[in-house]
Amino acid sequence: MRLEQLQAFLAIAQTRSFQIAAQQCHLTQSTISRQIQALEAAVGVELFHRGGQVSLTVAGECLLPRARRICQEWASATEELHSLMTGKQTELCIAVISSVCCYHLPWVFEQFNQAYPSVQLRITALGSDRALKVLRDGLVDLAVIMHNRFLTSQSPLVVLPLFQDDIYVLMATGHPLAAQPHIAWADLANHPQAVFKDGYGMRRVVEEQFAQRQMTLPIAVELNTLDAFRAVVRQGRWLALLPQSALTDISRDPQLTVRPLETPGLTREVVCVTTPDRLLIPPIQHFCNLLQEVTVTLPIPDVVVQPLPKVIAAGCHGIIETSFLGPE
Repeated sequence: MRLEQLQAFLAIAQTRSFQIAAQQCHLTQSTISRQIQALEAAVGVELFHRGGQVSLTVAGECLLPRARRICQEWASATEELHSLMTGKQTELCIAVISSVCCYHLPWVFEQFNQAYPSVQLRITALGSDRALKVLRDGLVDLAVIMHNRFLTSQSPLVVLPLFQDDIYVLMATGHPLAAQPHIAWADLANHPQAVFKDGYGMRRVVEEQFAQRQMTLPIAVELNTLDAFRAVVRQGRWLALLPQSALTDISRDPQLTVRPLETPGLTREVVCVTTPDRLLIPPIQHFCNLLQEVTVTLPIPDVVVQPLPKVIAAGCHGIIETSFLGPE
């Protein structure tokens, strides 16, 4: 049974004429007759009375409403597919790591809305592993995550490089390591740390670095928001390894200090991931292009590293004055 046979059946049922139905379907009368014969052979029963005026048999009357529903469903499906491939979808769902969402994406959102004002953006902040899972499950259209070695072995995926992000050590201004211009990995192992929960790319990167050095990562607390990291680090004892894009406004908080890692430092690569079929859909393709554009035109901001404390002894009273050597 073929769709055009059902369409021919409906045309004849409506016009009560093979000749008129053939004209409506832009077919010859012999062609439409063969289609009905093939349909009758498929269902095993005659559908029309052909003597005199054409009319439906009992079997034809039974098939009629179902044939209408089948053809209507097909018409709806093709219309939806056409709308999808011409950029008329109603929403675009994105999973993204929070640090990128805070700095890079606002400009992308604005530009995308200007191009597709009728497409609603739905943004969910997730860790890299979870974001990749919801993409594979079809719950989002694309994911902005940390690149990892497993992505290249997982297909079908399209991985679009965006930018590289340096990793810094966040600490309280009064932390003992704040007196050092660069932080050694050996020193990190001696201080409790706030880390991302399992499923976050930064957690995996940090664990791998400690494992390579045969050191134990001293985990004090697991977190999943940047505000939480700042809050616990501000208390004074804990450290946190965070990407540069997550520290863009850290200079506004005098209680927090950022220090670079010793050479060679540590970086992460941020990528946009989607599937080949989704990349053919105009709004998704446009959003990916905007992401690549913004990461070229909008550089990662310099992290303002709080200067080292200057300690001055004052007289015989042993008064200690602590100040910060800022720019002149």
